[in-house]
Amino acid sequence: MKLLKIKFTLFAFLLLPVLSLVAQKSEKPNVLFIAIDDLKPILGCYGDSMVKTPNIDRLAAMGTVFMSNYCQQAVCGPTRASLMTGKRPDYTKVWDLKTPMRNINPDILSLPQYFASQGYSTQGIGKVYDPRDVDKENDKPSWSVPYYKTDLKYYDPKFGEPANGRYQMSETKKVLLQYFQEGIDQGMKKSEANEYALKKLKPTTECIDAPDNAYNDGANALQARDILIDLNKKSEPFFFAVGFAKPHLPFISPKKYWDLYQRDQMPIAPFQEKTKNAVDVAYHNAGELRAYTDIEPLTSFSDTKKFGVSLPIEKQKELIHGYYAAISYTDAQVGILLKTLDSLGLTKNTIIVLWGDHGWHLGDHNLWCKHTNFEQATHAPLIISSPKLKSNKTNAQTEFVDIFPTLCELSGLKIPEKLDGVSLVPLMKSPKSSVKEYSVSQYPRSGNDPETDRLGYAASKVMGYSIRNAQYRYTVWMKNDFRSTEPFDKKLILGEELYDYKVDPLEKENVIGEKNYSTTAEELRNKMIAFFKSQETN
Repeated sequence: MKLLKIKFTLFAFLLLPVLSLVAQKSEKPNVLFIAIDDLKPILGCYGDSMVKTPNIDRLAAMGTVFMSNYCQQAVCGPTRASLMTGKRPDYTKVWDLKTPMRNINPDILSLPQYFASQGYSTQGIGKVYDPRDVDKENDKPSWSVPYYKTDLKYYDPKFGEPANGRYQMSETKKVLLQYFQEGIDQGMKKSEANEYALKKLKPTTECIDAPDNAYNDGANALQARDILIDLNKKSEPFFFAVGFAKPHLPFISPKKYWDLYQRDQMPIAPFQEKTKNAVDVAYHNAGELRAYTDIEPLTSFSDTKKFGVSLPIEKQKELIHGYYAAISYTDAQVGILLKTLDSLGLTKNTIIVLWGDHGWHLGDHNLWCKHTNFEQATHAPLIISSPKLKSNKTNAQTEFVDIFPTLCELSGLKIPEKLDGVSLVPLMKSPKSSVKEYSVSQYPRSGNDPETDRLGYAASKVMGYSIRNAQYRYTVWMKNDFRSTEPFDKKLILGEELYDYKVDPLEKENVIGEKNYSTTAEELRNKMIAFFKSQETN
């Protein structure tokens, strides 16, 4: 009996470090961080009755849906740099798709970098940052291990790797390969030859009978599943970021997702005109969409307007159909992640955040893509699930800069100083409460006609700043390279906009000059000036 007691004591002593590690891991929740490219709030949990998103809706039923969430700048690189650092674009100084974030702010603190400093294993795959705005390692300081690239073994063996990372239709792949070789024969580098091929052939949509992992997102989801399985074996908690590219153009997904919808039922934008009393610089010419080779030939068959891009109804329905199909395809990949968490028993100790980096115009204002301060470009989905909090929905104003402090509080970590956002945990506990009066978005423009080169934002002379509260949006366009960190000068105002969403949800009329709105306009103008003042010392 005495010998048995000694053996038990020795066993308990040896087991103590293991129990300590398990306890340490369970004390800190894991974080699954899901980024979705160009996803606007067309989701069942946001009230869309047509879209099929059962997995994202299941996540929503577990967490908080932020119904009035807004991005900081409606284009991938800047909004992601802002979200990942909790700082606004005028601080990160990333307003384009070509400025490396740490070239400007080498010591800026990113969200995963902070979690890594707090004992987390931070890992990532897919598009989380925009790769054009970070280093070749997708911001090396953010990750505990080298950022994952898609392993070729996860692609369907019949189809292999998609052409130019996009296409799997056999004829498209054949032609692209021919143009690629033509570029190589002319002395181009591989990246140059790829761009050369895409200038020759770059369709906006593709619908073929293929498995999910014929495309990048499907392969990444399978690899992410295996990474989660491996992370579950580690002693430290994890912060795992997974980025999905769809529904970004081109609208590509397996045929089974297209089959979920009927082309003739696709919802065409009811208002495809310029706003009454419009500020011209608020618009663009849909340069991103025009870069696809099947668009320009169609414009000659439509009444051409001086803004946006005028497309035949048939093409509009095809694009919208493709967008919905791509959303459902991405939803299925999110389902793989959620089921993996369930199977590993991780759901009960994992915070899950899902966001789409900005909205997307689907023909409203005759606009497509993002790149504006309008509602359809700035309104973006955000869902956060925490095992310790009940599910709900909130209409309170929130922004992407709020994600950093929110995840810190949910994880029991001290919130770093001088973040531009605030924690949303009070809303998750009490959805009818409020943490801020308004959200702020911004977008740069050329000082002339709507820009034609969407990559030229860094040289823009005009910046539009937009305040969105529960009922109104006020936007001021400032010239001479003004930024919010500088003293405000009313002489620099190029134009102003005011929209009342209670009576005008489609933004048909800019009421900034209307007598009935003079008091509201002045109040919001003063709030914008106060915001500028707050940024001077930020």
